[in-house]
Amino acid sequence: MLNLVLFGPPGAGKGTQSARLIEKYQLVHLSTGDILRGEIANGTPLGLEAKKLMDQGILVPDEVVIGMISNKLDSNPGAKGFIFDGFPRTKAQAAALDQLLSEKNTFINAMLALNVNDEELIQRLLSRGKDSGRPDDANPDIIRKRIEEYNAKTAPLIDYYKAQDKYTSIEGVGTVD
Repeated sequence: MLNLVLFGPPGAGKGTQSARLIEKYQLVHLSTGDILRGEIANGTPLGLEAKKLMDQGILVPDEVVIGMISNKLDSNPGAKGFIFDGFPRTKAQAAALDQLLSEKNTFINAMLALNVNDEELIQRLLSRGKDSGRPDDANPDIIRKRIEEYNAKTAPLIDYYKAQDKYTSIEGVGTVD
């Protein structure tokens, strides 16, 4: 089983690159953002709480996200592997994911990190916001807060995966190829 963590700040191109990896390796895409947006669209209590937090640029609590990931893993028993897009975001989530995968007799093979400078991220997200209708992609102040959250809470995962010799850095600016 091939399990990849696709890593990078909001707007780095995780969704674009995950589509290519999924096609090439027949992986199941696990995007916590998509899962949460689905809950929001369905108007579930989890979705309503997640929307309130996401609109402020705040991360959804770990136990909620871990539970959703576990359910998605269980609902795809014949998968060749999974691509984790936007998860884990903290060292605590990474440790919880490692524990969850260990219980399911698998593990993370690699973390692929897309590197993009902040100004490029802001422009990409503002552009995406024009088409997506997502309020968190339309406001430069919320975008900056999301990038700050990433830098403060998520970027430290690099050291977590480096310590496991699973970290690979990839330039996220240029052509999609």
